[in-house]
Amino acid sequence: MQQHQVVSREQWIAARKTHLAHEKEFSQARERLAEERRALPWVKVDKDYVFDGPDGSVTLADLFKGRPQLVVQHVMFAPDWDAACKSCSFWVDGFERMVPHLAARDTTMVAISLAPVEKLEAFKKRMGWRFDWVSSGGNAFNYDYGVSFTREQIEQGVPKYNFGTTPFYGPELPGISVFFRNEAGEIFHTYSCFARGLDMMNAAYQYLDLTPLGRHEEGLPYPMDWVRLHDQYEPQAKGACCHG
Repeated sequence: MQQHQVVSREQWIAARKTHLAHEKEFSQARERLAEERRALPWVKVDKDYVFDGPDGSVTLADLFKGRPQLVVQHVMFAPDWDAACKSCSFWVDGFERMVPHLAARDTTMVAISLAPVEKLEAFKKRMGWRFDWVSSGGNAFNYDYGVSFTREQIEQGVPKYNFGTTPFYGPELPGISVFFRNEAGEIFHTYSCFARGLDMMNAAYQYLDLTPLGRHEEGLPYPMDWVRLHDQYEPQAKGACCHG
């Protein structure tokens, strides 16, 4: 941790106001970026994707639940795994409570993974999650939307992930995709993000970024090495204090 000056309240407020001006610049840039994102062209979905849900087969249209907008969290969970990716689960913990709020704004949120629905349901129960989660193991959805890759694709060594800007580092990778369904029932793919583009969707990281230590991931084998499934963290040791 870097050394910090200790100053008077008046000096702190002056420094904070300087930083506030930079924060406002960033907010304005973020708003412009959001406008640009909403103005992107769309691609019509021309495949009839059918997923396995806990109550049977469901189509992509069914996942909207009558709303015009659908956000898909691509959760890394291969068919032969016993649990979802711990990092994806870190993101999912955050969006679990957002589902009803998004629904109030005409947006449905679901998770989609390759693992069979029985494994999804078992892991969902273990984690205490309640959102809709369906299996794409019987269709090409994961491959079409850039989060699953065949052995042949990986062996070719040609970057495919994140629109070809990021080298492969595994057959299962994270992402978010957004779809819109119009009154005629036509479905359009409007947006996807991957890799660092997912960062802004993790509220825990945004809170850590407010703290003096930040994410303090320096020196780890990889940045998210510290992350665990939320039922696997060691109990916090009691800090020493005058009250014992």
